[in-house]
Amino acid sequence: MRSGNKRLSVAAWLVGESGETDRDQKLSNWKGDLAKMTHLQAGLSPETIEKARLELNENPDVLHQDIQQVRDMIITRPDIGFLRTDDAFILRFLRARKFHQADAFRLLAQYFQYRQLNLDMFKNFKADDPGIKRALIDGFPGVLENRDHYGRKILLLFAANWDQSRNSFTDILRAILLSLEVLIEDPELQINGFILIIDWSNFSFKQASKLTPSILKLAIEGLQDSFPARFGGVHFVNQPWYIHALYTLIKPFLKDKTRKRIFLHGNNLNSLHQLIHPEFLPSEFGGTLPPYDMGTWARTLLGPDYSDENDYTHTSYNAMHVKHTSSNLERECSPKPMKRSQSVVEAGTLKHEEKGENENTQPLLALD
Repeated sequence: MRSGNKRLSVAAWLVGESGETDRDQKLSNWKGDLAKMTHLQAGLSPETIEKARLELNENPDVLHQDIQQVRDMIITRPDIGFLRTDDAFILRFLRARKFHQADAFRLLAQYFQYRQLNLDMFKNFKADDPGIKRALIDGFPGVLENRDHYGRKILLLFAANWDQSRNSFTDILRAILLSLEVLIEDPELQINGFILIIDWSNFSFKQASKLTPSILKLAIEGLQDSFPARFGGVHFVNQPWYIHALYTLIKPFLKDKTRKRIFLHGNNLNSLHQLIHPEFLPSEFGGTLPPYDMGTWARTLLGPDYSDENDYTHTSYNAMHVKHTSSNLERECSPKPMKRSQSVVEAGTLKHEEKGENENTQPLLALD
């Protein structure tokens, strides 16, 4: 009886008061919306679609309405220039906020407001910008080719590779944000998210002294508050005492959800491998993969002619669109010649420790 009543109610909705014509129009609109939603979920595996339904409350039947509700809120912020408002773009913000429309709109507004407030960061925001290009060449960030067992993309930062005479922190942040813009175009990553591993091996106190509150605040605002990505974990390894101290200082500026996803492993591989399986990690982190080649991601964005010696012709990449336009760039000279294709961490630097051997190397925080 219940299913029969449901069929009658649907039929009544289709027919309506206007009869056959109204029914045909509604049916046509419904088919159009269905085709549009199918397009927005095109390429997603059945497992990922189910994950989006269970974890993010994504419902293909009302996807268009959810997107439109966010779009309708734009009028409430005339102070912000919303430069992109298409369905696919708004959808990534809904996924980042588990389809809470108000939260998704807040994130969308913060995304564009951050760019308005930091105009210099986003001038020439593409891989062939000299500052971004240098950071990419130096491995900021590293991006592993394969995803982890949850389908998350793994990003790497080898902190000691920061040559402060060569790269500003702002340019490193720009390179990270550009990389995320490229990666977030993949709908699978909008749902599965990212993992960030920061290796602090050989990161000196002098280098750490350059991490001022203002630039750390800029990074927190750009990554935590203004970007539509799901970060499943941020993992610190081989961090010295002054990084512990630095983390204590910035902790009040982190959201509770962010704090619960930060892990301080020290040199304990066991705790790292409990969360990211060794088969997905390079040998620097005790994984079964070869040592990470710092040029991997740079070659992806800069093109096949990239070389370690920084003398190359490349294909420029815009944050929103790939443009196959070759151009010869001038040779850029580093203050001192350095080969940057490998990380500064040798395989096996980290070690396995027995449980309880060193309490300070256990993760200080746990995931939800």
